[in-house]
Amino acid sequence: MTDAAVQNPLRLFNSLTRRLEVFEPVHAGEARVYSCGPTVYNYPHIGNMRAYVFADVLGRTLSWKGYKLTHVINITDVGHLTDDADAGEDKMEKMAAERAQSMWDIAEHYKQAYWADVRALNIRQPARWTVATDYVEQMIEFAKGIAEKHCYELDSGLYFDVSTVADYGRLARANTEEGEGRIEAVEGKRNPQDFAIWRKTPPGEKRQMEWDSPWGRGAPGWHLECSVMSGAVLGFPFDIHTGGIDHREIHHPNEIAQNQAHCCTNGLDDPRNSGARIWMHNNFLVERSGKMSKSSGEFLRLQLLIDKGYHPLAYRLMCLQAHYRSELEFSWEGLQAALTRLKRMVMGFGKWRGKLPGTDVPGDSWERERVTRDLVARFDAAIASDLNTAEALTVLEEMLALKKIAPECVVTAAAKMDTVLGLGLGRLERADLRIRPKAATITEDHIESSIEFRKELRAQQNYAGADRVRDELAAAGVEVMDGDPLGWEWKLG
Repeated sequence: MTDAAVQNPLRLFNSLTRRLEVFEPVHAGEARVYSCGPTVYNYPHIGNMRAYVFADVLGRTLSWKGYKLTHVINITDVGHLTDDADAGEDKMEKMAAERAQSMWDIAEHYKQAYWADVRALNIRQPARWTVATDYVEQMIEFAKGIAEKHCYELDSGLYFDVSTVADYGRLARANTEEGEGRIEAVEGKRNPQDFAIWRKTPPGEKRQMEWDSPWGRGAPGWHLECSVMSGAVLGFPFDIHTGGIDHREIHHPNEIAQNQAHCCTNGLDDPRNSGARIWMHNNFLVERSGKMSKSSGEFLRLQLLIDKGYHPLAYRLMCLQAHYRSELEFSWEGLQAALTRLKRMVMGFGKWRGKLPGTDVPGDSWERERVTRDLVARFDAAIASDLNTAEALTVLEEMLALKKIAPECVVTAAAKMDTVLGLGLGRLERADLRIRPKAATITEDHIESSIEFRKELRAQQNYAGADRVRDELAAAGVEVMDGDPLGWEWKLG
């Protein structure tokens, strides 16, 4: 941006160097970002979706700073094994067998489910969705290009020799931190950390997804996919690679090794040799009941939150309340508090919007008042400091709490801030945030009429009658919220 109020340098934490760094684009005026996307073998849980809220805020911040953003998110529909340790059967193959469906049908169903969650959380569409099966031929060519110097063949497939590149495992701090030792033990591997580039289909078996290659019929290794797709679309080196902190230990070090083999094999003192100049990772979302793991069978999906009456943007706000590198604990109480906070923001923005002199308000109106200019500058300082969304939210709330100021200044400043936060303040109404729980049977018209009748009884000082109405509503799962300062008045439990 050219605004004087938003000129704080953007500083981001680079997991590869373990320090904050000023963002300096590889290509002037551009920002090229690759995010590890989902393996579409099951529904994403809300912990998975935290990674995409984080990546979305990063992309929005880069746009706010005036960069031409090219953001790529991949869809893994083949080759991802049952854990990050390069072990087990393909997750897609396993789910297809359990459901007695084709892998292609499984992939399409869960891809659409993931995209529905992306839309519900107001995550912007990337410039490109790359689907792994569309790039298999390029993966084979990539592997052929590095095989002679960096790989060796075993009965089970083609393996990457990690000793052939400099500084293997630096991202994970493999020499000092546990992690790499979890890779699958395969007889004949030269090093315990060596990983599969291509997995041969075992003799006598046939996979639903398999291709011919110089190393036999089979499928690509998971790590190969991201190297190929990021390089094909963004070119090496690109600016930023994102993912969950679990990728930092195995998946991303293996990507980096492949990128080094493809580009130069040189060491990682120069981060560009890793394929990306900056590697960024969001921390875990934790939930104490253990329902954050898909292996439990019953796990926390975004749709479950909606079914219980929570607007999905309350979960987005919950994510923004914590720094992306901090562990975030999920609780229903915390989600309710986030919903209440979101409601305050929506109502505050709506109040100011209702005072506008007309609909044609210039987007730079916020520059007319010093107080709004100063708040925009503080907001910029917060997000420029490694995406400090928690601080940025408090600045937005200060903006909405201003008094005696031109409404167009507040509305345009708050809308400007929301281009980064993505809370949809410009399109949400108070009523939008009251979502009917799936299990509810009582109608909203019935609730509203009962509330009005109860108000009349209270005005007549017929408190016994008013209590009976309240008890009847409670029996139907409706909590009457007397004295609610936000005017919510009731909620479905």
